[in-house]
Amino acid sequence: MSRYAAVHANPQGLGDGRPTAMQIVKDESMEGKLAGKTVVITGVSSGIGIETVRALSATGARLLLTARDLAKAKSALDGIFDPSTMDLIQMDQSSLSSVTILVTNAAIMAVQDLQLTEDGHELQFATNHLSHFLLFNLLKPALLAGSSSNFQSRVVVVAAAAHRVAKLSPSDNYHFQKSGYNPWGAYGQSKLGNIYMANEIDRRYGSRGLHAISLHPGLIATGLVQNLPKEELGAMMQNEAMLKMQKSLEQGAATTLWAAVSKELEGKGGLYLSDCAVAPNGQDDGIPFLGTTSSSTYNSEDEARLWKDSLEMVGLSGDE
Repeated sequence: MSRYAAVHANPQGLGDGRPTAMQIVKDESMEGKLAGKTVVITGVSSGIGIETVRALSATGARLLLTARDLAKAKSALDGIFDPSTMDLIQMDQSSLSSVTILVTNAAIMAVQDLQLTEDGHELQFATNHLSHFLLFNLLKPALLAGSSSNFQSRVVVVAAAAHRVAKLSPSDNYHFQKSGYNPWGAYGQSKLGNIYMANEIDRRYGSRGLHAISLHPGLIATGLVQNLPKEELGAMMQNEAMLKMQKSLEQGAATTLWAAVSKELEGKGGLYLSDCAVAPNGQDDGIPFLGTTSSSTYNSEDEARLWKDSLEMVGLSGDE
């Protein structure tokens, strides 16, 4: 049983006894222990990305921080950013020879109308899944090189409980070419893609010391809600059960940090986490915010199909 199980059993809302990201670092005795290693984090300009940076900086690792708007990220990280150990970058994988942890945190949610990228990909699927899939493949040599016997490389994929009510579309309908668009359905599929990517990474590269783990961070009020209609957001904020489950930003980054530095997870992967533990088995109950698995969470056939299709969508001919 997780050491944090008891404090998650009866949540009482923001700032209750559930752990923060920094507490995870201290509980794992990881302060200063990743000196000399490199960590890449996406989506650091808002939300739990900021707290992920704050906590991982305490490990002593060199942090490479990516965001679409570097000026916004610099402002958001005011008081945290340390140029001696951090770099804000627009990713150039050719300059990285060794990476030990990749945290894929950037995301958008519930875009209300069907929007396609210039390549014809549905916007949430492209942003949440394909961009991170491409980034992983570009960084793969560095991640393999950054693994060591005492700390194997980790890809930490921030997914979401919304995957519980999604199914992976057929290969010819990822972008709603043949069906009606649904904001939450599209978001759920993109988050399912996150989990499937992590599971497949571990299947393919775990034996070489490169592991991947996905996670549900929890219910957190961040900029992700900016696309929600006011009525829908208002209803969520009046839901007593959801308010009790809500986490602060510091608490919301805790499971990410547990995935990144936990000694219990050393050499392990292909797992889906929630509340700083491996997510318990759940039912297909149609509830999109519970931190349990569903029948969609693990599916080796769909994971392999999505990997193959994603390679084609990002223009990669194949992988090793």
